Amino acid sequence: MEQVTDASTDTALSSGAVISVVAVDDHEGFRETLRELIDATPGFTLVGEASSGEEATQAVEQLTPDLVLMDIAMPGMGGVQAARRILSRYPDVALVFISVNDPSLYPEVEALGDAVGRVRKQDLRPRRLRELWESRAS
Repeated sequence: MEQVTDASTDTALSSGAVISVVAVDDHEGFRETLRELIDATPGFTLVGEASSGEEATQAVEQLTPDLVLMDIAMPGMGGVQAARRILSRYPDVALVFISVNDPSLYPEVEALGDAVGRVRKQDLRPRRLRELWESRAS
């Protein structure tokens, strides 16, 4: 797990709060893409990264983020198992599954219902990130 200390708080969402994010993916290259995406999205700041489900659960425990962007398929503890653990301990954390494939195609993701958001990696843009955050309460 990597804690990110270069947190930008330039512009917040309409509520004035900065949304803290933990990015979880086993591929360093995609975590870099997530860093760039979060940096480019006003009102969001990256507070930590993880490369496995085990690291994700530790990161959430240590950093208590508002939002976790998590890959589904990772070696060791996968995203679904990590999501179950995180949501059972931290039900207020917003969790969004990210995957190259449509996350809705995974029965174990669908079993979590509305507790999690879903987006394909290639569809994740600043506007989509904001939409996912804003729809978490609906």
